[in-house]
Amino acid sequence: MREKTVEQKLIRAVKDMGGLALKFISPGFDGMPDRLILLSYGKIAFVEVKAPGKKMRPLQEKRKRQLESLGFLVFCIDGPEQIGGILHEIQTT
Repeated sequence: MREKTVEQKLIRAVKDMGGLALKFISPGFDGMPDRLILLSYGKIAFVEVKAPGKKMRPLQEKRKRQLESLGFLVFCIDGPEQIGGILHEIQTT
C-alpha cells in the first residue's frame, strides 16, 4: 500500500465525520505534518502520513516535538487501521 492510499482513506474518514482534512503546506518551514485535521467542537490535530513501515525523518520528528510543546496533538500513521483510533483520540481530547 502506498502513502497516497493511506492519506485518501484518512481524508474519507474525516469527511465522513463531518470534518476537514486539509493539506498543510508551510513554505519556508519544512518538516510540517501532511494534514491538518479539523473536527467539530474545535478539535484540531496534525497528521503525518507515511507508507506502511516508513518512519518520520529527523526534521519531521523535530516539528512534531515543537507542535506538541505548544499543546497540539500530532500523529504519524502508516496504515489505514490506525485511522479510527487516532480520530477517536482527537475527538475525545
